[in-house]
Amino acid sequence: MAQPWIHKAKTDSLFILSPPFVILAVVLLCQPLLIQLENHYSFYTWLFFVVFIDVAHVYATLFKTYFVPTAFRERKRLLLALPVICFTIGLVLFSLGSKVFWVTMAYVAVFHFIRQQYGFMRLYARKEPKTKLNRYTDSLIIYAATGYPMLYWFMSPPRQYTWFMPNEFFSWQNPQVLQGLTLVYYGILAFYVLRTAYIGFSQKYFNIPKNAIIIGTALSWYFGIVYYNNDLVFTLLNVISHGIPYMGLIYLKEIQQPSQPVPTVYGYLKRYWGVIPYVAVLVFFAFSEEYLWEIFVWNGHFNVGLGNAMQSWQFLLVPLLTVPQFTHYILDGFIWKSKKT
Repeated sequence: MAQPWIHKAKTDSLFILSPPFVILAVVLLCQPLLIQLENHYSFYTWLFFVVFIDVAHVYATLFKTYFVPTAFRERKRLLLALPVICFTIGLVLFSLGSKVFWVTMAYVAVFHFIRQQYGFMRLYARKEPKTKLNRYTDSLIIYAATGYPMLYWFMSPPRQYTWFMPNEFFSWQNPQVLQGLTLVYYGILAFYVLRTAYIGFSQKYFNIPKNAIIIGTALSWYFGIVYYNNDLVFTLLNVISHGIPYMGLIYLKEIQQPSQPVPTVYGYLKRYWGVIPYVAVLVFFAFSEEYLWEIFVWNGHFNVGLGNAMQSWQFLLVPLLTVPQFTHYILDGFIWKSKKT
């Protein structure tokens, strides 16, 4: 059986599979440099890692939906209605309090992050025999790799990092239960290793990309949340390992080898400039959104003196500025489903 690459071995490995391994190597080998970056260059780490990767990856969805005429026509009602629905839900949540709003968004974000890893795993398992045992065991390991670190977060003393705001997750510190969950987690990992080895020897086949996704997910989530307790490390291992593969997937699957034609203007730019227009569009939208957040809501990295004047408009601004992110979370649950299934 051939390896189930999405594009090619080289490009899949570079853009989708390698980020968690590369980032973990950097974290393990460059601790003094990371401390210096965090202490003296926090603006640039925020700009490049949060804005240009985490925020930017949200807009990659445009290249599978709104920017593709045939895809837009196929899902026109959904694509037009969903931003309005997300904005309305945001208004309702914020009316119940900013805490309710951000706690809800944090849980939705975690669910989205977990489901993305599951989706990548399923993409790379698409050529394997579709038995219940294969599906259940693959699901078990990917959900254990992501679920256990989150349970560790919920059951540990306050961490030095947050998803959106402090105390956003349910907290129940219970060392005994956590110890039991840890044993279950290691047991699932051992089962995965043994089963993968058995399949490899008995069937003379090892699914390289699928297992790279599983191992990379387990490593990035464990070291980013459990092993280390550091905001920058969490950002590097979880946010970058989430954003770059998604942007790579969109480019390789929807632009390099699209099932539907890309827009004429973009197609012309891509022909002569390659990936640069794609990256430029993502960076433009990401920086524009984050700049609006800064001047209207956060007033941190950029402050033009509008903070106090905009306080009474937070109930409208926060749900509105969250629409791209919220829409991305929900839309991803629809656009990757195969019509065959």
